[in-house]
Amino acid sequence: MPKIVDHEAQRKIVADAAIRVIQEHGLEHATVRNIAKEAGLSVGSMRHYFATQAELFTFCMNLFAERVQKRVEALQMSGSVLQDMKNLLLQFLPLDEDRMMEMEVWFSFTAKLLVYPELKKLSDQMHQGMYLSVQWVIQELQKQGMTHPELDAENEIEKLYALVDGLAIHTLMQPDRLTAKRVEQVIEQHLSTLCPT
Repeated sequence: MPKIVDHEAQRKIVADAAIRVIQEHGLEHATVRNIAKEAGLSVGSMRHYFATQAELFTFCMNLFAERVQKRVEALQMSGSVLQDMKNLLLQFLPLDEDRMMEMEVWFSFTAKLLVYPELKKLSDQMHQGMYLSVQWVIQELQKQGMTHPELDAENEIEKLYALVDGLAIHTLMQPDRLTAKRVEQVIEQHLSTLCPT
């Protein structure tokens, strides 16, 4: 009787192996041979799950997008609007081991956008998701009547988006200087400057 294989589960095993190879050795070592070895598969069987390297990278990027979405959806609202908005924004930042790994691999992928144009669409979707979350934060603060009446929402959305994106990069590049506690303080202070009370 032939062995029944869960195709989607095997794809996740291969993607996890690719992520480990990239994290430990860099994207340049994410060859079919190295990933197959890490996943415990033959090169031929790995190609059964992903026809191209770009397809594998796209699948990995989708996994990261799903992880962020699940973190956001799992957030419990505390009742404090500022605290809840801060907690939402922190989901996009590499403040623990898992998110740091995701960010390291994500930046490795974004470096390949010129080589694999099919990754650009997914990268744009991820950035759009973060942008929409930032937009929602500003709109929610306005809706709750917490912001300055003369607040330029469009400008503040761009500033907060740039702050979150910049903190993500700097936390990745200089984790000893920009600790999780410091990042939380920066986000909290920025949100409090938008809200006079």
